[in-house]
Amino acid sequence: MGTPPFAEKILSYLIDNKYDIAAVFTQPDKKTGRKQEISKSAVKLMSEKLNLKIFEPAKFNDEVVQNIKNIDPEMIIVAAYGKIIPKEVLEIPKFGAINVHASILPKYRGASPIQNSLLNGEKETGATIMLMDKGIDTGDILNQKKMKISDDETTRSLSEKLALFSGELLIETIPLYINQIIQPQKQDDSQASFCKMLKREDGKIDWNDSTQKIYNKYRAFYPWPGIFTSWQKNGDIKRLKLNKISLSNNAGNEDSEVGKVNKFGDDVIVATSNGNIILQEVQLEGKAAAKIKDFINGHSDFIGSILK
Repeated sequence: MGTPPFAEKILSYLIDNKYDIAAVFTQPDKKTGRKQEISKSAVKLMSEKLNLKIFEPAKFNDEVVQNIKNIDPEMIIVAAYGKIIPKEVLEIPKFGAINVHASILPKYRGASPIQNSLLNGEKETGATIMLMDKGIDTGDILNQKKMKISDDETTRSLSEKLALFSGELLIETIPLYINQIIQPQKQDDSQASFCKMLKREDGKIDWNDSTQKIYNKYRAFYPWPGIFTSWQKNGDIKRLKLNKISLSNNAGNEDSEVGKVNKFGDDVIVATSNGNIILQEVQLEGKAAAKIKDFINGHSDFIGSILK
């Protein structure tokens, strides 16, 4: 049971290691983009190529539960599925349901552990293989392993690394669990922390924040939902998406108002509360993305303006 590319990689590890996939459950197709085109999940696309049996339930009603009973799986593997699985389903398999979670539980329980790790400037993360219960990421731990987070990691790049990292840990863990070489360990609930759910509007930049906090938000929100600011042009307030930014080594902004756009050598920078952010690619609402030099060529009044 899984949906995004992270889950697709977990499925590929199971297939490569000769596990018999009785069925695949994934989120239903969604309409995306301005044209509202139908988009299939990464897991569904892979499953179609492999001619696997696919289920896309909107909810776990009696019919869906009965279908799972008919399949009679020995184990359910869950990775970034995006739905709460009822207790009656978790109790069907002989060996239970195992979740692949991209954090060191009990830290960062919930749906967005990778984004929240980056948002909070964590230096390490990891993977946890756990038995599922009726709670959200509260089940007993079978295995977990830590990994470092590099300073320029984004959600996209870290997700790719953690998918490989988690897949290897899962394949290592399953036979240890089945053969009772490892025993489930209770989580310390007193140490638990929870992921905040990400919304598109969370990407709004507050230039009064520190340079590092703004950069961490960019890392966490790349590629979705992205970060943005407001730019007033000819009396109109425009939404400006910041597709690519970097940290500036130029810390001095004593003479710059917070949010002010300046030129510093070849760089276009924006003053924060304690330094500067370098703009590399931006996108004005309703327009195509542009490298910052090209954007400046078309909007010379951008330099010296104040972003809000």
